[in-house]
Amino acid sequence: MLRTVQDGRAKVLLALGRGWRRAACGAAFLAGLSLSSTAVLAYADLLPPNFLPPDLGRTLAAYTVPESLPDRASGLPHLAERVASGDPVRIVAFGSSSTEGIGASSPRAAYPARLEAALRRALPQRVGGISVLNRGIGGEHVDDMLRRLDRDVLAAQPQLVIWQTGSNDPLRGIALDHFREATIRGIERMREAGIEVVLMEPQWCPKLDATPGSYRFRDAVRDIGAALDVPVIRRSDLMRGWIADGRLTRSQLFAADGLHMADDGYEMLAQAASRQLLRATGSLTVADAGASQD
Repeated sequence: MLRTVQDGRAKVLLALGRGWRRAACGAAFLAGLSLSSTAVLAYADLLPPNFLPPDLGRTLAAYTVPESLPDRASGLPHLAERVASGDPVRIVAFGSSSTEGIGASSPRAAYPARLEAALRRALPQRVGGISVLNRGIGGEHVDDMLRRLDRDVLAAQPQLVIWQTGSNDPLRGIALDHFREATIRGIERMREAGIEVVLMEPQWCPKLDATPGSYRFRDAVRDIGAALDVPVIRRSDLMRGWIADGRLTRSQLFAADGLHMADDGYEMLAQAASRQLLRATGSLTVADAGASQD
């Protein structure tokens, strides 16, 4: 049975508001909310240090970013049952320009279309039974997306929603506390409709690097995911890893505007998302797991 989070919303918001950096208050936060083992640390060197309180900054300085991060997922039992039964699977890719595919050469090069193709290749016995609907609209922040949640998400009756969020909010001056509350409310509404949710965090990119406080929204997405047992596609770390490992150049990863991804970046993102979903459903083969690691 899907978890209903309405009764615990105030507790979650209080915990996130007082200590959204899990590295500093993870033990108390995990105990208070009975979190699963999927909770992860936020990383100090990915947040501009001038945005950390002095004591917190010193505490986080002890943590380092691992060379790679597992793209495992949890909290998707109904999707796993659906895949195992062979029933059709409908996924809604919900978000802003990164979902719409701004920066891609065509809609077919955007990550939702590529994700659908990757899942169909991985599950050939269900060809035609897996669809990924692109419900991305460029420039939107969390309130914009919630206003169309009924029309663009709930009405489609998907089994899963991949919600890409948090990129435009710092660019448009949305308060971080409001972003947290609205994101929790959106997840709650989808779960109440029987829909499982995966969050996709904001991208790593030059424009967000230059926006004060922008990576607090990325970390808020991670914190919400840990608190509510919602899998998170850690796009920022994935993108940094692709560059660090030499798998993509910056010109292959980023569009010319310095904000959006280019075709090769969207392809890598779709492959990473596909593997995360396949792991969550127990459908990842040994060959798939070894083909490409993120």
